[in-house]
Amino acid sequence: MKLQNKNVLITGGSSGIGKKTARKFIEKGANVVITGRDANKLKEVANELGAIPLPFDISDLKSIPIKAKEAVNLLKGKIDVLINNAGIGVFPLLGEVTEQNLMDVYNTNVFGLVLLTQEILPLFKKQNYGDIINIGSTASSKGFARGTVYASSKFALRGITQSWQAELRKDNIRVCLVNPSEVTTAFADTNRQERKEESNKLGSEDVAHTIVSIIEMRKKGFIPEVTIWATNPF
Repeated sequence: MKLQNKNVLITGGSSGIGKKTARKFIEKGANVVITGRDANKLKEVANELGAIPLPFDISDLKSIPIKAKEAVNLLKGKIDVLINNAGIGVFPLLGEVTEQNLMDVYNTNVFGLVLLTQEILPLFKKQNYGDIINIGSTASSKGFARGTVYASSKFALRGITQSWQAELRKDNIRVCLVNPSEVTTAFADTNRQERKEESNKLGSEDVAHTIVSIIEMRKKGFIPEVTIWATNPF
């Protein structure tokens, strides 16, 4: 799909993977709405990129129908691509997991993601096309120590993605799960400070390149799942 004048909604677009992905889409002529919880930071990034800001905390589940309508209105009634990128993680040992840990992560990584997509879905079906990219993780296929909360949310997202592929293929809606290995971003940093890129970890640029490549594939085919590893893991 050619990206010139296409309309893209990216959650968690004010830093890391979301920001780099927005930049790549905009460089190719797309119109991009980015969401984020920090309205001031979001506005700064949107001005830097030439994106459209939409302050939005996806974990606030009650706000999702209203925010989805705002996103559609900002993009003049048409969305071609939805990138479900917003995500958080906490990493307690079993025995230390709290109900709040579970609710915080699942409200963002699973519940909010599903409910937002569900709001956009009627538009995709009316158009008879659309692309959905869910940002998973290598943790979606293999657990790890301290991964009870985070890995389980990404396992859930993998099952969700596969279910949507089975449901939506007939509607010409492509759904892909992108699984990065560890990326040097602000993820899991309580101050949301971006980390410098490291030789043994992916950069946001690598994931953004993958996302854009998936969307640019002609409509004849689609990529159901892709995993990205750093070349040098040591």
